[in-house]
Parts: sequence; C-alpha cells; structure tokens
Amino acid sequence: MKYHRIPDETVRRLPVYLRGLLFLSDHKQNISSRNLADFISVNDSQIRKDFSYFGAFGTPGVGYDIRKLIRQIKKMLNLSVSHKAALVGAGNLGSAILAYPGFRMYGFDIAAAFDNDPKKIGREINNVRIEDISSLRTLERRKISLAIIAVPRDAAQQTADALVKAGVKGILNFSPLRITAPKKVKVITIDIAMELARLPYYI
Repeated sequence: MKYHRIPDETVRRLPVYLRGLLFLSDHKQNISSRNLADFISVNDSQIRKDFSYFGAFGTPGVGYDIRKLIRQIKKMLNLSVSHKAALVGAGNLGSAILAYPGFRMYGFDIAAAFDNDPKKIGREINNVRIEDISSLRTLERRKISLAIIAVPRDAAQQTADALVKAGVKGILNFSPLRITAPKKVKVITIDIAMELARLPYYI
C-alpha cells in the first residue's frame, strides 16, 4: 500500500521512530507518545501529527502497542520485506559502509559491491566480494533496485547514470555532488563534510 501526500519531513522521522521502538520492544509492550518522544528527543505532538497521516492506531490511556506500531511503520516505509542494495565504490568510505551492521535493523542487505580498481576487485569485505564495475548491468537480473554511491566526485554522475540504466530505483549518494536522475528514481544525498560544517554554528 502506498501513502500519498505525506510531507518529506514526516518520512524522514519515521525511521527515527522505528529505531527507538525496536530498542524499546525488548523492555515494554506499550508506550505513550510522550514517553516515546522523551526517548528519541522529538516533540510528542509532532509524533501524534506524523502518525495521524496513517490513521489512529493508539489506545487512549494505554498508548501504542509497540510491536504493532513497529509493523505499521515498516509497512508505511515499505520495509515489511527485505531489500537488497548494491554499493559502488570500495574505498575507505565504501569499506566502512560494507562493515556497518546497522542496515540489518531495517531489513537491508548489501548484496553486491563494485569498484574499478583492479587491486580491490576480487577482495571480500564482510562476506561481499568486490566485483568489476562493468558488472553493474547485472543488477536488474539480480533483483537489486537500491544502490549506494561512495565514489569520488568526478565519477558520481557517471555512476548514477550506469545505475539508472541497470534498473536501480533508489540511490543513496555519499559523493559531494548533486547528481541528477530521472523522476522515477529517488536520490538522497548525504554530504558528511557539509553536515559537519553546521556544527560550529551551534557551539
């Protein structure tokens, strides 16, 4: 089921709610919006507003059934089934991404990794063998529709173009370049240095 006309800011917060609920699920059965807000440092009225886009599924005086809420948010985010992703770029950042265990919490499996460096091709990182970037064309056949770009700036757009041609529908871009893609492909860019540059303002 698709949910339409939901603000992007709400969609950005849903994984935050999900992460908090997953941690709490081993200790509690129910939780109020206020207690959830305190745990994840979000305003409780914001939580109620965000959940209102999907209908009411809390109980007055009892709160939310945590396991039921986890299932509902996963359904909202289309995380009820596992998703395979490909990584392009097996340098320092790419290697760290491959070794990061947190993707499993949300049902993601980095099932393939690619690079154009002959010294990296054939190596294994976290049980994923690095393949030649020319094999990107196999992604559609392997039912991999998500990709992570961790290549240098000057190779980012070319990599994105190759991924789109290979049938990828969603790209997480760690390159410091605003890449372009067809409207049918969702691109999220995370520039770590730019995010760090915000911190001095607050201190």
